[in-house]
Amino acid sequence: MRLLLLVCGLAIATRTVGATTIVTLVPARDNTLFESAAGDLGNGAGPALFAGKTGQGLARRALLFFDVASHIPPGAQIDSVVLRLRVSNAPNDILRQVTVHRVLTDWGEGTSVAAGGVGSAAEEGDATWIHTFYPFQRWSSEGGDFDPTPSAALLVGGTGSYEWDGAALRADVQSWVTQPGANHGWLLRGEEIGLNTARRFESRETAEPLARPTLTIYYSGTIAARSTTWGSLKVRYR
Repeated sequence: MRLLLLVCGLAIATRTVGATTIVTLVPARDNTLFESAAGDLGNGAGPALFAGKTGQGLARRALLFFDVASHIPPGAQIDSVVLRLRVSNAPNDILRQVTVHRVLTDWGEGTSVAAGGVGSAAEEGDATWIHTFYPFQRWSSEGGDFDPTPSAALLVGGTGSYEWDGAALRADVQSWVTQPGANHGWLLRGEEIGLNTARRFESRETAEPLARPTLTIYYSGTIAARSTTWGSLKVRYR
């Protein structure tokens, strides 16, 4: 069975193969953190995301949030996940490591639109280099609050599609099913040593639907639940 839905502009594809259900999500929001002392640059509604260092030595870090809890049933057992992104521009074809990190603080997506990798004036609610929600709320550390240990890593070269997966990425999604309030998405970090390591990735706002970031989740059944007896119910509701 294959079901295609359009919910609030978010494309969701769900299908079942045997005992496994496969759900594909696009981000509910995404953004780029542009290194800036003033923290006043954003690209919340722009068609691209950026990660790595520019030729001027300025870092860019991409943010992605997938609304997992709204589309995966409570108690589901996550078997595997695949994060896919499309590189639409790169200064060269040299392989650069791009890591995925779990974000630790909530952040926003404003209406700013940047034509390129320099960013544009941040709008209210944008995540920026120093703000979670511009202009009032801030990260505890400039450049975003994220787990320094990567959940996944991949060598990324020139233009084309790339996929991140692995046990740690799967564990992140499993934790978001168990504790939805802990889901603040992922941060995409390129190499930040040297120049011209930045890659341009298509965002959820790109005009090409098939180029948008996706998270494909494979799950089967549910995690074993604690059995409920009449005695346990009486104890629980005394």
